[in-house]
Amino acid sequence: MSKLYIMTGGPGAGKTSLLNELEKKGLITVPEEGRRIIKEQVDRNGDALPWMNKEKFASLMFEASLVSYQKMVQMKEKNGVFFDRGILDTIGYLRLESIPVPTEMEIKAREMAYHKNVFILPPWKEIYENDSERKQTFEVAIATFECMNDIYREYGYHVIEVPKLTIEQRGGFILDMIEKNSEH
Repeated sequence: MSKLYIMTGGPGAGKTSLLNELEKKGLITVPEEGRRIIKEQVDRNGDALPWMNKEKFASLMFEASLVSYQKMVQMKEKNGVFFDRGILDTIGYLRLESIPVPTEMEIKAREMAYHKNVFILPPWKEIYENDSERKQTFEVAIATFECMNDIYREYGYHVIEVPKLTIEQRGGFILDMIEKNSEH
């Protein structure tokens, strides 16, 4: 079974902080592609931004996710690799924006599978903050969480909600869940 683990959910739920915590524990993590793309597009005055050209942004995000997946699947890291969002998050984004999902994306999403357990972080108003890359409202964060929850289940993944705890406790929860599931 794949040791490629997804962390998903709405924006501002603590995914990046949680991945940083896992990285501190010596695990391999892959940052979110969307943030990197936004920074690159802003730096070069590009229009592939979620507030300008949503389809172009989604296309860049999808391609970057494919590259990250292919790079990490070759590593055969025994402790696993933790992704801040996966290929299906792009499909979820398109659905959320009422943009038709290209058939090629759906095919690739089924071909390129992650570990069956996906970790989802729920919306958490107390830690939610906007910044230069995160312009969504908290209501959009809730809708994104619900969309990601639905899409991962639709594609056959087992979605595990990460409780609202300290970063250290959240990291421990994920590692405990992985250890529990590796015993079966």
